[in-house]
Amino acid sequence: MENSIEKTEAEIIEDFSFFDNWEDKYEYIIDFGKSLKPMNPVYKTDENKVAGCVSQVWLHTEYKDGKLYFDADSDAIITKGLVGLLVKVLSDKKPEDIINAKLEFIDKIGMKEHLSPTRSNGLVSMIKFMKRSAAQCINSN
Repeated sequence: MENSIEKTEAEIIEDFSFFDNWEDKYEYIIDFGKSLKPMNPVYKTDENKVAGCVSQVWLHTEYKDGKLYFDADSDAIITKGLVGLLVKVLSDKKPEDIINAKLEFIDKIGMKEHLSPTRSNGLVSMIKFMKRSAAQCINSN
């Protein structure tokens, strides 16, 4: 069975349900960021830098066999965890599915109300970047 966006979101929601407080949830997000594979420094370009984030965030997109794959990094530990969660949900998916993804897990785990306004804006910027990459992929193929 193909690993759908909704299935991955459900797994993340389930993972977060094990934590009783936001301190533990933040720790999980930080650990998630630490688990990202290191990004090749050649991809840390202005073109791959996400505008609208206070922290530095890079997203590299690769289109292969009809799917998009994302590599990500950030200089801030929580932000790196947030982009890592997005990579887990959206990487290895068809561009159309990425564009149409509702990403309800963000609300369902209570993330929006626990992020500072600047981090929340950064999260929105990361999502827009990934969806824009998917749209560009469709338009060029």
